Amino acid sequence: MFLENVKVALRALTANKLRSVLTTLGIIIGVTSVIALLSLGNGVQEFINRQFEGQGSNLVFILPSRVEQGGASRAGFRAFQPGARTGTALSLTQGDADALRDKSRVPDAKIVAEVVSGNGKLVAGEKKHEARVRGTVPAYYNLNTPTFLFGRYFTDEENAAGSRVVVLGSVVYEKLFPDGGDPTGQDIRINDVQFRVVGVLAERVGGAEGSDDDIVTMPVSAARDRLFPQRNARGEPLAGIILIQAADQTRIDAVTQQATELLRERHGIQFADEDDFSIASQRDLLNTIGAVTGAITIFLAAIAAISLFVGGIGIMNIMLVSVTERTREIGLRKAIGARRSVILTQFLIESVALSVLGGLVGIVLGVGLASAVALLSQGQFTALVTPSSILLAVGFSVAVGVLFGVYPAARASRLNPIEALRYE
Repeated sequence: MFLENVKVALRALTANKLRSVLTTLGIIIGVTSVIALLSLGNGVQEFINRQFEGQGSNLVFILPSRVEQGGASRAGFRAFQPGARTGTALSLTQGDADALRDKSRVPDAKIVAEVVSGNGKLVAGEKKHEARVRGTVPAYYNLNTPTFLFGRYFTDEENAAGSRVVVLGSVVYEKLFPDGGDPTGQDIRINDVQFRVVGVLAERVGGAEGSDDDIVTMPVSAARDRLFPQRNARGEPLAGIILIQAADQTRIDAVTQQATELLRERHGIQFADEDDFSIASQRDLLNTIGAVTGAITIFLAAIAAISLFVGGIGIMNIMLVSVTERTREIGLRKAIGARRSVILTQFLIESVALSVLGGLVGIVLGVGLASAVALLSQGQFTALVTPSSILLAVGFSVAVGVLFGVYPAARASRLNPIEALRYE
C-alpha cells in the first residue's frame, strides 16, 4: 500500500506541474540560501585557518597595545612623564624581542621572530603591483620552512647589516615577472627604495591576491630603516608583532606564562596594573575566529531559513486546496475500504515529496551560487560544501513537508465518505 500511495501522490503532483513547481519555490529559495551561506562560511573559515597555519605551528602571538603618553607611567613606561608631548606609542620594542630569545628566561621558546609590516608599491621594470611588505628575522623561515622556486632566504649577516634584499611570494613574482624565469639578482623598487631579489617562494596558501603568497619579505632591519621607521619616545626601534614557536604543543601555555612575566618585568608593570600588550596562542586565535565566523554564518543561515517557513505555509495552502479538489476521490477511496491511515499517508507523501523536491533543487542551486561567489573572490577562498550542510538541508526539507502536511492530511483522513461522495 505504501508504494501505491507513492504512485498516487506522484500522479497527483504531476497532474498540476506548474502549481507544484510554484509551491516548491519557497523551499528552493530557502535551501539555496542556507546551503550557499553555510558553504561560503565554511570556506572563509578554512581560508583563515590556512592563513594561520601558513605561519607555522605551536605559535604564540604577542601584539602591541597603544598607550597614551600622558598616562604611560601607569603602564610602566617610566620614560613617559605626565605633561609630555601628546600622542601614542607602541609597546613592543626590539629589546623585548631580544630578551624573549634568552633561554634562561623563556626556556620553552624554540623560535622568536619579530615582524613589522605595511603596504608597499612595487615596481619591476614596467610592471607594478601593490602588496604587503613584511620585515622579519631569518629565523622566521624555520617557522614554516617554505619551498623555494628560486634562490634562498636572507641571512643573519644581511639582517645585521640592514641589507636591501627581498624574498618574493608566488603572487608577487607572477605580477612583477609574468614572463617567468629566475629573477634573483634583479632589482625592484618598493616605495621608491631599491631592493635586490634573492629568492622566490613557491605557492603556499592559495596563491591569490591578499593571501600570504602576495607578500614581500625582507630583513627587519631594512624594513625599519628604509620603509617603516618607527621608534618609541625613548628612541628604541619597535618590534611590531612578536611570534614565538613553542618547543612542542604541550609547552604553549608555559611559553605564554614565561613571556608574560618577562614583558611585565621589562615594562615595569605593577601587580595590579593591566598589561600594555596582548598575548594569545595560535590555538586561541583560531578558536575565537572560528566561533565568530561560525556564529555569523549560523545567524545568516537562520535568517535565510525563514523562507523555508514561508515555503512550508505555501505547501500547506496547496495541500488544503488539493484536499478540497479531491473530496469525491477521498470519499470513493474510503467507501471501498481505504483506512484513515492510508489517506493520511497519501497526503503526507505528497507534502513531503514537494518539500524534498524543492530541497534537492535548492541544494544544486546553493552549491552553484556559493561556487559563483567564491569564483568572484578571485580564488581568495572556496565554497566548502560539507556533508553536514547537505544533511541539514534534506532534513529541513523533510521536516517542513511533514510539519505543514500533517493538518491537510489529517483533514482529508477525517472526511465522512458519504458527505464526500455528495460533494460537488
